[in-house]
Amino acid sequence: MKRRHRNSRRKKKLPEELVKASIESLTHECRGVARVDGKAVFVDGALPSEEVMFKYTALNKSYDEAEAVEILNASPDRVEPACPHFGVCGGCSLQHMEASAQIHAKQQIMLDNFQHIGGGLVPEAVAEPLTAEHWGYRRKARLGAKYVHKKESMLVGFRERRTSFLADLSRCDVLHPAVGLKLMELRELIGSLSIYMRVPQVEVAVGDELVALVFRHLEPFTEDDHDKLIAFGQEHNIHIYLQPKGPATIHLLWPETSVLSYKLADYDLEMVFKPSDFTQVNTSINNKMISRAIDWLDPQPGERVLDLFCGLGNFTLPLARHFERVVGVEGDDSLVVRGKANAEYNNISNVEFYGADLTKDPNEHPWFGEGFDKILLDPPRSGAYDIVKYLAKFGASKIVYVSCNPATLARDAEVLVAAGYDLKIAGVMDMFPHTTHVESIALFEKCI
Repeated sequence: MKRRHRNSRRKKKLPEELVKASIESLTHECRGVARVDGKAVFVDGALPSEEVMFKYTALNKSYDEAEAVEILNASPDRVEPACPHFGVCGGCSLQHMEASAQIHAKQQIMLDNFQHIGGGLVPEAVAEPLTAEHWGYRRKARLGAKYVHKKESMLVGFRERRTSFLADLSRCDVLHPAVGLKLMELRELIGSLSIYMRVPQVEVAVGDELVALVFRHLEPFTEDDHDKLIAFGQEHNIHIYLQPKGPATIHLLWPETSVLSYKLADYDLEMVFKPSDFTQVNTSINNKMISRAIDWLDPQPGERVLDLFCGLGNFTLPLARHFERVVGVEGDDSLVVRGKANAEYNNISNVEFYGADLTKDPNEHPWFGEGFDKILLDPPRSGAYDIVKYLAKFGASKIVYVSCNPATLARDAEVLVAAGYDLKIAGVMDMFPHTTHVESIALFEKCI
């Protein structure tokens, strides 16, 4: 029997010397692309048209990975990152790129996905990107918490870039300032608790009027812990929730009542939500996105619209202000309950909410046999492949697809085009500035 050499499965040793290279383009993760001896190298921190010195960080069969160490010739799109933690924290990866260049790079990513994943699709028109404030925009986040013995400190925040370790953050300028500027106080609070080693996560939820923090804890808090948490909430005007187990165990510690909500002023709506509910992180972009979706759907008297993956009614209720009848369908039963409650709270009677698993054959559901004039869908990152196969059966003249993943949007767009729809217009929205996250919206119209 032949012995396998121990060295045969060892990883290749990384070259130690720095390499000079020209950056040709960006990957879909917004890393610079260089070529060394014909092999692609994806370079963190590099921008197109730049000449950089980089060091290798990983060697792979078809491409290598690297990190820019020195910028020899800077791109005109390069700016000085505003955050002192940029480059270490994995929460942001594009602060070195000017904001307008960021969103146009994301637009190109969307168009590239239509080409390469959507079977060569090209929108008839590209919409102007939707943009808003680039800092302090993030109203929902899940922060890690951990006591690090080597640092003799409690850390609270996001993971380091490309590692599982928590970054040592003193502040976060993309988080809503009510939380992002209080990370040190939050670190001190958790570090003072009796079970500071057993508080792995803090969830952030910010409404128009209230700020809430949900403390995940793996062991019971003491009475003294409760007092400290309440005192923190009182000092910083933050509502305190506790989560001993799964999401269903989230409950309010302080004050006695807490109602989170955000307003959609253009539609005279107030949307009530729980801290763990899915809501859009960027309310300014959310308002603009809703307006664009309704404008593209072009409501006409007497029309009925279907809202798939409707959540707590973020699109459903604004649609109800413009359409004769709206049906919202959602897979999360708790959000169906919240949608119905929001409709009642806002005195809206021309909307119905249904719970349904939209990854399965929808023929059995009561809403499926009905015809709809227009359709809106806002699926998760996995897209809507299982339901878009059936959408042509509704006979809708227009379909608006809101996407948080341009790859699955492109895949599903190819299905819709094959079913008899034209891709009329598509555009991106700056829902997550300074990150590589791409939010898109596309309009499909039935071929005449």
